[in-house]
Amino acid sequence: MAVVTALRERPRDRVEVELDGAPWRLVPAVAVVRSGLLVGRPLDREAARTLGRELRRAEALAAAARALRYRDLSRRQLEERLTRRGLRPEAREDALEALETAGLLDDARVAAARAGALAARGYGDEAVRFALEGEGLAAGLVAEALGALEPEAARAAKLLARRGRSPAALRWLAARGFDVSTLEDVAGFADEPAPR
Repeated sequence: MAVVTALRERPRDRVEVELDGAPWRLVPAVAVVRSGLLVGRPLDREAARTLGRELRRAEALAAAARALRYRDLSRRQLEERLTRRGLRPEAREDALEALETAGLLDDARVAAARAGALAARGYGDEAVRFALEGEGLAAGLVAEALGALEPEAARAAKLLARRGRSPAALRWLAARGFDVSTLEDVAGFADEPAPR
């Protein structure tokens, strides 16, 4: 049975593991610590299994952190990415929980930021709701995010002021998810007498 004869620190949080005096593998430091590898410890079947499990966890956590590097993702979106990479369910779940605990994965923050961005780009509440639900966000979080936005009527009025009150502008707003009754109120159709 092979025995760990050296653990050498390497750049980028890696450790070179030496077995029976010969280099064996370069592994993440967190996997070495969590698996309990020590100089002089035999690498028996149980130790090898534990190290393998910790290597899979480290791989899942690294992949998840890379995915969040440039843009916040919902938990479901991140889980789908990790699934496409072929990572095991228990490693995926551990990575997601670790990122949630660290505050790096937060569906409420994703919902609020995404809703604000869509509203700023001229989308109505229904379009925002559709987009957020499509990203796998819970209905409660979607409702909170929509509740924090400027009222839809105020957003529609601002957009109509810029684009004019033409039928084309109203169709454009309706296509962007604004409620028809909101548009009728904002455009003033409800106050005008019916044509004879």
